[in-house]
Amino acid sequence: MKILDRYILISFIKTFATVFVILFFIFILQGIWLFIAELAGKDLDAWLVTKFLLFYSPKMIPLVLPLSILLASIMTFGNFAENYEFAAMKSSGISLGRAMRALIIFISILSVVAFIFANNVIPKAEYKFLSMRKNILQRKPAMAIVEGQFVAIGTNFNIKVEKKTGENGQELEGVTIHKRGTNTINATIIRSEKGLLKSDEKSNLLQLELFNGYYYEDVNSKNPLEQERMPFAKSSFSKQVLNIDLTMLNSNDQNDEKVANTNSMLTLGELNFTLDSLETNYKKDAASIADNIALRSNGVLSAGPVRTLTPTGINKTEIKPKTPAGTPRDLLSIIDSKEEKKRILESAANNLGSADFVIESGKAELLAKVKNINGHWLALYDKFVIAYACLLMFFIGAPLGAIIRKGGLGLPIVFAVLIFITFHFINTFGKKVAQENGMAPFVGAWLSSFILTPLAILFTYRATNDMGISINFDPLIKPVQKTAALFRKPKKKI
Repeated sequence: MKILDRYILISFIKTFATVFVILFFIFILQGIWLFIAELAGKDLDAWLVTKFLLFYSPKMIPLVLPLSILLASIMTFGNFAENYEFAAMKSSGISLGRAMRALIIFISILSVVAFIFANNVIPKAEYKFLSMRKNILQRKPAMAIVEGQFVAIGTNFNIKVEKKTGENGQELEGVTIHKRGTNTINATIIRSEKGLLKSDEKSNLLQLELFNGYYYEDVNSKNPLEQERMPFAKSSFSKQVLNIDLTMLNSNDQNDEKVANTNSMLTLGELNFTLDSLETNYKKDAASIADNIALRSNGVLSAGPVRTLTPTGINKTEIKPKTPAGTPRDLLSIIDSKEEKKRILESAANNLGSADFVIESGKAELLAKVKNINGHWLALYDKFVIAYACLLMFFIGAPLGAIIRKGGLGLPIVFAVLIFITFHFINTFGKKVAQENGMAPFVGAWLSSFILTPLAILFTYRATNDMGISINFDPLIKPVQKTAALFRKPKKKI
């Protein structure tokens, strides 16, 4: 390695290491703020809290690493340009591309390491983190309940409390519980003035005692007209005991290496295997729902509608009615009795309401499955996006630092924050829209990279050709100056 390459590489690594440690510490503090209220005062030993934060920290790397590379690149090359070191290099026949060669190799290696880290370390850390929270929940069940917001407990309970008191937060005030039934329609709402949590480390049952409250339960009716009135049953109680099953939360010990079926906890190979299973199950369920709708139509509708999974979700299915030959257009005209016509119309309305309910339920079920599949695709693409983001941020930051010719922590931080916020916002927006099936998961995951890549090419081209970047603000500034001149007091003549 030549002396110049070693000098540039060492300068960059020193800046990068400093920036990375500072930003990592800031992001960890921001993450700790979400859990500090739940960790404090729960009689948890220091080593348990340390492991809790240690397992939480790897998920911050995809945010910290690209930002650190961007800021370190701008600062390093800004310092070189500000101290006329680039001018000395150019006078010796060394171009910006030649000066960046050693760093391009280093960033490429760092990108590969980032991909390996995202594929192997982050899923295991995420699993350990959630597993530890489950174990803490078993010992300190009140930790899982946050004041003022609904929290899912067990398999079918959502709980919100207004205030928690007691030594371990086990005494609750203003308890609201949404209990889901065996299907998505039947649900129970429970409201009580006070509650008390009881648990045993050896048991998977969480006991919740409620005092002085009411419960409301939806009542299902086979008559669609009656169902539209939304009937419900109401009752009051002075004391009621709920046993919440935590088996699904506590079945995995924190030392168990079994990977849960969550997309953030899966490696690349596991995601591919899971996606294949999910898509196969989706196609079977879609065909089953379509057949069910066709059977309910009693042969009036054409059989065999098929819904297929595409990158943007479910294709629309067209069902064309079949009209037998010789059938009159107005079927009611062949019936003379008004009572019979009324009965037929009511029966038809009930059948249509039932069929509409089945279709809407099927659509909701299929859409939920598509969203789950999209989430797994996004998790798969994210492992490649983090690697590409490292290269992208370097090719934005290094030329930009050479152009602005400013080092230190002033202007470089402003540019780095603006660029990274833009990248992160577009990335979050794209993944959210893709998760909701508004665009293909591939486009949603790579949207920010697609938008900022031309910017990196532009900066690199202009920096290597000593063209710089000039922005003309006169069209914006001149109208403001003219407006301000109207309000100035005229100078008095002496």
